[in-house]
Amino acid sequence: MAFPAGAPVIDTMIGFPHEGFAQYDFIRKQTKDADSKERMEFPAEYMFKNVPKDLPTSDPVAVTLHEMDRFNIEKGLVGVGDDTSRLALKKHPDRFVPSGSIDDPNDVVGSVRAIKREYEEFGIRATSVFPSGTFPQVPIDDPKMYPIYATCVELGIPIFVCAGVPGPRLKFAPQEVSRIDTVMFDFPELVFVTRHGCEPWEQLAVKLMLKWPNLYYSTSAFAPKYYPKAVVDFANTRGADKVLYAGYFPMGLSLERIFRDMPLVPFKDEVWPKFLYGNAARLLGL
Repeated sequence: MAFPAGAPVIDTMIGFPHEGFAQYDFIRKQTKDADSKERMEFPAEYMFKNVPKDLPTSDPVAVTLHEMDRFNIEKGLVGVGDDTSRLALKKHPDRFVPSGSIDDPNDVVGSVRAIKREYEEFGIRATSVFPSGTFPQVPIDDPKMYPIYATCVELGIPIFVCAGVPGPRLKFAPQEVSRIDTVMFDFPELVFVTRHGCEPWEQLAVKLMLKWPNLYYSTSAFAPKYYPKAVVDFANTRGADKVLYAGYFPMGLSLERIFRDMPLVPFKDEVWPKFLYGNAARLLGL
């Protein structure tokens, strides 16, 4: 059950340092409390200690690559929506894997066109959505999401979806884990990967993963010491092929913090290579 030091890793949620915190404006425009709007630079800052804020931004790609190399992260899943990410994908196609992002599923046709455009232009291997962060909010099982899910099935790419109570002070109803059941019933071919914990419904998430062959769980935004016990137990029993590693650098956690805690996770020996690399490689077609 020892952590395999030096084993290769695929990080299914990683990014690059940014100047300032304007990237969170889409969250601030719908929060109402003063902390979120005025005091917290990172809208979920109250949940995280030592958010890596002061990283150099003159060469953000080099910063992320340096951190990846320190912790044997061979590949990272990154967006295609900004200049830094596109530069990283162009210069280091062996290290970064392109992913799309559904920013406004209220624009149904625009979202479908964007997925297809990103697939053709960048070869995205996945896309993603933050239901509570959309404005107006669009729940996981909302009809507006159905053409998006159908497009993912058509292109053969997974969708990473935030599920559970969000960190930012937004309404959680769009991310109730029970909503996933309806989506998987209607789209049994859809590869659906949860992000951000599924709490407080992590046991329901495990039940749904047992039920639906194409439902998976990624560990984004959680330091390893806080991985839900139900998910760790599931990986050690029937779910070794269903749980995959995701970090949260540089948004909320440093890789140093994550990999300092990682050896404390009681995964069985045979689970580690699947969790760290194999499951993501299979889902992303690497």
